[in-house]
Amino acid sequence: MALTDSGEVYAWGYNNCGQVGSGSTANQPTPRRVSSCLQNRVAVSIVCGQTSSLAVVDNGEVYGWGYNGNGQLGLGNNGNQLTPCRLVALQGLCVQQVVSGYAHSLALTDEGLLYAWGANTYGQLGTGNKSNQLSPVQIMTEKERIVEIAACHSTHTSAAKTQSGQVYMWGQCRGQSIILPYLTHFGCTDDVFACFATPSVMWRLLSVDYDDYLTVAQSLKKEFDNPETADLKFCVDGKYIYVHKAVLKIRCEHFRSMFQSHWNEDLKEVIEIDQFSFPVYRSFLEFLYTDNVELPPEDAIGLLDLATSYCENRLKRLCQHIIKRGITVDNAFSLLSAAVRYDAEQQRRFEHF
Repeated sequence: MALTDSGEVYAWGYNNCGQVGSGSTANQPTPRRVSSCLQNRVAVSIVCGQTSSLAVVDNGEVYGWGYNGNGQLGLGNNGNQLTPCRLVALQGLCVQQVVSGYAHSLALTDEGLLYAWGANTYGQLGTGNKSNQLSPVQIMTEKERIVEIAACHSTHTSAAKTQSGQVYMWGQCRGQSIILPYLTHFGCTDDVFACFATPSVMWRLLSVDYDDYLTVAQSLKKEFDNPETADLKFCVDGKYIYVHKAVLKIRCEHFRSMFQSHWNEDLKEVIEIDQFSFPVYRSFLEFLYTDNVELPPEDAIGLLDLATSYCENRLKRLCQHIIKRGITVDNAFSLLSAAVRYDAEQQRRFEHF
């Protein structure tokens, strides 16, 4: 399969199970656009299992077609699909990444939630058993936010990386069946497949050509806290954070008002912040550049307080999710204390978990 820069999906080759998505099982000797349900949608990523295909479109929906004997399309049945079919079980979720193993699939949402479905002979779904799943089931619910998932069409192995950098693996690992995610000493998911998969493979494309082209999102992320290009800096706890007024005005209504009115801050080159800690305020500014938040639950409560003050509703939801998923028996009291300290009323209800 191939994905164009305009979001069109093309497929060709062997088609015994409908994996080309042409509506038949006739082999396709030349690239043919996969249409049907994808006709008026913009695909952002594609993956292939051994004889199945999946695509994520720009609104976070997932579509699958091809062989489905083990439920690897996640449609609630095991019938093959000759054209793309939407995974209804993931409705309401915004999927950011999908990966496919030999006969199983994984999906990662924008909130860091992980879902698995399909074949489970080797425990590759991470459900704690070896029963196939015809529909997506959530796994690793007790772990912190997941930021990357990995699988490869030639293996029955799965891997995931958390926001703190922990890498887990499960499934067929050096001939052993691991039915629950196992914490490794690795720093990246590639090492799991290099050391434990059969055969040893790369689960993602490896480019040997250096490409210095950056997307808009990558460029923004690169320029955050860069003193060479910044035209404004915040001073928090005696430490500086370098930013760009234009980015802040575009991304945040609070700053748009600050820099387009008669606020004193509009004339300053350095703005002092004393209401929030350095980690909290830096994470907030970084969120405006990247749309991501990477904070421990204790600091996320402070960021939630900031998001409430600045009326950043998406940031509030991300903080609430981080806090809820980060609660453990060991830190429940400290989180409640932090909630009281920051006057985060909405979070105090989590003490009952």
